[in-house]
Amino acid sequence: MIKIRALAPLAEPNFRRIWSASLLSNLGQLVLGVAAAWQMTRLTNSPEMVALVQSALMLPLMLVAVPAGAVADMFDRRKIAMSGLVFSALAAGLLTALSFVGMAGPWVLLAFCFLIGAGVALYSPSWQASIPEQVSAEHLPSAIALGSVSYNIARSFGPALGGMLVVTLGATPVFGLTAIFYLPLLIAFFLWNRRHVPPRLPPERLDRAIISGIRYALHAIPVRTVMIRSASYGAAAAAVTALTPLIARDLLHGNAGTYGILLGAGGVGAVCGAVFVSEIRERVSTDRALDACVVIAAIAVAVVAFSHSLALTTLVLLVLGAANMVFISLLNVAMQLSVPRWVTARALAWFTSSLTGGIALGAWMWGSIAGSIGVSHAVAASAVMLLALPLLSRILPLRDIGRDNLDAVDVRSEPDVALAISGRSGPIAIEIDYRVNRDRARGFYDAMLQLQRVRKRNGGFGWALSRDIADPSLWTERFEFPTWQDYLRNRERFTEADLALQTQVATLCEPGEKPQVRRRLERPFGSVRWKAETPDPAGGLNIYAS
Repeated sequence: MIKIRALAPLAEPNFRRIWSASLLSNLGQLVLGVAAAWQMTRLTNSPEMVALVQSALMLPLMLVAVPAGAVADMFDRRKIAMSGLVFSALAAGLLTALSFVGMAGPWVLLAFCFLIGAGVALYSPSWQASIPEQVSAEHLPSAIALGSVSYNIARSFGPALGGMLVVTLGATPVFGLTAIFYLPLLIAFFLWNRRHVPPRLPPERLDRAIISGIRYALHAIPVRTVMIRSASYGAAAAAVTALTPLIARDLLHGNAGTYGILLGAGGVGAVCGAVFVSEIRERVSTDRALDACVVIAAIAVAVVAFSHSLALTTLVLLVLGAANMVFISLLNVAMQLSVPRWVTARALAWFTSSLTGGIALGAWMWGSIAGSIGVSHAVAASAVMLLALPLLSRILPLRDIGRDNLDAVDVRSEPDVALAISGRSGPIAIEIDYRVNRDRARGFYDAMLQLQRVRKRNGGFGWALSRDIADPSLWTERFEFPTWQDYLRNRERFTEADLALQTQVATLCEPGEKPQVRRRLERPFGSVRWKAETPDPAGGLNIYAS
């Protein structure tokens, strides 16, 4: 039953085709990581430089994922995903050519790892945000887990294969294979006949879209919580990922094949963990499951730190891979269930950015520590840091994830407009008067503080709540938008949960007293004639309100 539920999304044709092709893409990415890391051990003896290979591959996911998420929310996600894949394939091909002529030194190698990772970072938010378009809602948690499974299936045998290829062929041919392995996924996205629904409003500018995503993350507590917990886990657990080449060489006295076996063990464990993600979500609370994963991971990392047996290290890396998979999948599902569709790609980009940013910074940190106190002690310090993370579940719990209805509300009523304003007119100030009985003042105030977060994360600025000192039953809410188009965009972002909160506020008003809304154009100089004897236009012009 568990296996059937976990594999159910593969019955959806579009998801099955893209997911299958992603196996080869992930295989190429993992083979690249093995080749680049092992090549770095041949180019330099610095543990920090070896660890920086992992940072170079992960850092773009922190830096590029944010604008990539904004672009994915603004334009056709299929085309954005294809662009990222083309970029990674071209970068891998150029690295192959430079390595062939002997020009791929340590810093050149790091630079191209960064560029290839940048293409993946451009592709990733579009792929993850498009999963709900390829599967039914009931299959979404399993589909999200399977999205990570494709990577870990490749990781279960890809690194071992990469290690053998590096030993037999050398690093340069392996770099070339990376470029080739991106092509099937590129073709799968090309063949996907995605139904792209054009938005009613023109797309945001990239900088404004990024700011909108940042504001949503700042004012949405679940998003902030997922980001903090994913970044902290990524940083704490990065020691094993970053130092695996040195674990294989120094602690186990192995070669590139040993390194591949260790990475493969983690991949097999991750696949096993992904099978149980849906079952764990149904039986255990998210916080309790995350705490269990962290404790298991800490014990596994501690064993790796002091093990000199390939069999024992491989076994505990299986367990560590399963714990990592469950932890990351649970946070990914939590993120997707806590944001509306208009900001999904940006939220997933922040999730990816926080997780991979934590891994990238952690890899650099543990590499530096390993250079000072040794590989074994650095990995042991990572285990200690992991054991401290369950405290975050007490400070930043993930309660009520997925309970709110985040479906978009179809706002049919149009605002009355009598001025000749365009989409760029602004700022637009919104003032709402409420009549509230004194006995309900405390409950009203608390509800308005919750509504404040809705206004801000949907694009409002300068929110304020005031109470008339001469008429204490009169309360006025005020917030503003930079332009009229930003205000209209805010109306399209309203969800059922937002509407329910606004309805709750309205029920706290005095019986028969509905909130009174006023929309004002601030600095209205362009809305009046230059000459005093010329009257204002009688009607408004609003090409964006339909």
